[in-house]
This record gives sequence, C-alpha cells and structure tokens, in this order.
Amino acid sequence: MAIPLLTLRKEDIMSRTRTLIVVAGLVLLTAACGGAEGDNGDAAGGGDGDGGGGDPIVLGGIFDLTGPTGDVGTPYAEGVRDFISQLNEDGGIDGRQINLMSQDYQYDVALAEQLYSQYQGARAVAILGWGTADTEALRGRVSADELPYFSGSLSEELADPQETPYNFLVGTTYSDQMRIALKYINEQTGGDANIAVFHHDSPFGESPVDDGRQYVEDQGFGFEYSAYPMPGDATDYTALLSRAQGATHIIVQNVASPAAQLAQDIANQGADAQMVCLNWCTDEEFVELAGDTAEGVLGVTPWAPASIDTEGVQEVVEASGNDDVGGHYLQGWYYAELMTTAIAKLVEAGEDVTGPNLKTALEETEPFDTGGVSPPIDFSADDHKGMTVAPIFEVTDGTWNVIEEGVEP
Repeated sequence: MAIPLLTLRKEDIMSRTRTLIVVAGLVLLTAACGGAEGDNGDAAGGGDGDGGGGDPIVLGGIFDLTGPTGDVGTPYAEGVRDFISQLNEDGGIDGRQINLMSQDYQYDVALAEQLYSQYQGARAVAILGWGTADTEALRGRVSADELPYFSGSLSEELADPQETPYNFLVGTTYSDQMRIALKYINEQTGGDANIAVFHHDSPFGESPVDDGRQYVEDQGFGFEYSAYPMPGDATDYTALLSRAQGATHIIVQNVASPAAQLAQDIANQGADAQMVCLNWCTDEEFVELAGDTAEGVLGVTPWAPASIDTEGVQEVVEASGNDDVGGHYLQGWYYAELMTTAIAKLVEAGEDVTGPNLKTALEETEPFDTGGVSPPIDFSADDHKGMTVAPIFEVTDGTWNVIEEGVEP
C-alpha cells in the first residue's frame, strides 16, 4: 500500500525522547580518541558507553565534509550534530549526555576504517556513517563487533539482516529508487524509452546500476539501458552526453554539484532528454546550482527537500533555530533522532545500552514518524530496509514539488 508522504505527526519532534529525560546541566562532550578530533576540536573524553551508571553514551560519526560528496555530506553532518546538541541541552537521555565523536573522513575508506577502530575502542554503542564503499568495507567488522550502524549509503547490499545484521538502511535503497524511476518512465512512455544512467564513479554510483538493468529485464520493459560513470575531475559532461546520444531519459546517481553541471550541459546541447535525479541530487543545492536548467527535472527520494512544507520540517526549524534547513540536514537530524529514540527505549526499560540490545530496540520500535519529511521508518528482525516506497518530485518554478506519492517499486 502506498504511504502518503504528507502524513503529519501530532507530537512534538522531541516528545519521544523528552518523556525519558530528567533535565540536567549541559555537558556536551563532542570529541574523539586515538588522535581524532571531535566536533569541538578538543581531545577525546572517555566514559563507558555500555549503559552503566550515569556516564555519557558514546556515538561515532564518520562524515564527509571536504571529500567528493561533501556538498551533501556537510548539511547531513550538521543535522546530526544539531540534534545531539539540542538533546544534550534538554538534559540528554535520563540525565545522560550523548558524546558524539566525529571527524571528516574525506570519503577515504582507509580513514573511515581508522575512525571506526577509534570509536569502537572508545566503547561507542552505535555509528552514524556515510559512504557506500566504506560502509560495505566495514560490514564484516560491524557484524563481528555487534555495533549498530546507520549510514548515508542506501546500498541494497546492506539491507539483509541475515548477511549484515547490524546495518540499518534509513531510507529507500538506491536500487528501489532506480526501480521506482524506471517504473514511472515505463508508465509515462509505454516502454518507448532509451535509458542512460549517469553515475558517480564509485561503489555508491554503481550500486543500483545492475539492479536497474535486471528490473528492466524482469518487468519486460522495452527499454534500451546503458550506464556511464561520471569522471570525478570533469568540468563538463559534453563528451559523455555524446556517448549517450539518443537517450530519452538520463537517470542520475550522483550528488548535487555534478548533477547541476550535467543539467546545464544537457540544456546547452539542446538534448531532448528527461533528467531524473535519485536522492542525493534531489535537493535544494541542485536547483540553486542548475538555475533555470533545473526546470522540469524529476527526482526520486525518500527524504523530501525542505521546500515540501510539512509539520516535520517546521518542527526541525523550531527545535534547531535554523530557518534555512535543507533536505540533507533534515535527513541527518532524523537519523540522530531515530537512533537516540531506540537508546532511550533501553534506558527507560532499565536495560544496558549495548549493541545487541540496541539492535533489538531498533527492530522492535514502532514505525518512526518524521512528520512527512519521509515515509515512516520501520525495521524488523527480518528486514533492515527502513522504507520501501518513495515519492516522485519535479522542479517547477525553481522548487521541488511532489507529483506522485508513496510509489512502490
């Protein structure tokens, strides 16, 4: 059943955790150990992360602020940090502060692995990570260490708890987004389409490509289907568009900046191709950078741009004091709220905040309502896909607008 995007929640954004909070003084500990620096740049602060006493509860953050996905990684990280800061200002969880230990890993897998080791050694109870390559590289250690892991990556390789029991996907997978885009194109064209997938030249970019090709075959769509990596150092994509000559639809699995350049190049060439962004370029920055060439571009994302005026957006604006939030900031905020809601559930029950207990709490938590910013997030012991539907958006008059809600692949 399709789940409406714009379902509004009635409770206040912090109510799920504030019911568990005994107001305490602000003790915001945001540092990392083993040579890494925390959000405030101070040396690492210790403290048990295993749920004993009133010690801080440690979370790890692996963020891309200056690497090739920093344009979307920075607002995501700001959303995580601002939520944790607000929670701590309100007394933490039953008086216990959240110690968010985080650092910019610059989209470097080796550095992500080093940071993971430092956070695990500091007794972090969960990690908020980022990229596909690093998340997939760490999945064996995450399982062995029994450390719940949220990632910005929505790779379908991470969704099966039989294979990756401690990875949780807080969004519709890249592959399901691709399937939704292809399904919509088939409905609009009757199968008379030539699909070109332009993607980030990385495991993130490649993640949905083969699944999309298989979906076209399984559904019997009459599409031509081809894929083209977008060089990271390219200043334009004219040559790539020449290779994809004849494409009627270009699906983009990349972040905002290169996607905006691609939209300008499509317009400059006078190409008659419908551009479709998946979630990391269905955002405000794409529209700002692409300008008039963004008009008519379609987007598939489970995390709505902030231009979609929902109760969840307004609540974040009020709670954060930031009236200029974007879609990726909202995503980071709700990732952090969901994780701490599960932690609060353990604290309320008098259970130790350990990885296995937190995994169970996430699997048993009632569907998590973001006030229309996304479909409800729901995990189970058998399925760690937090969402299975996504709306379709279109840029009209410089703003993303919903044209179809809750589409199933």
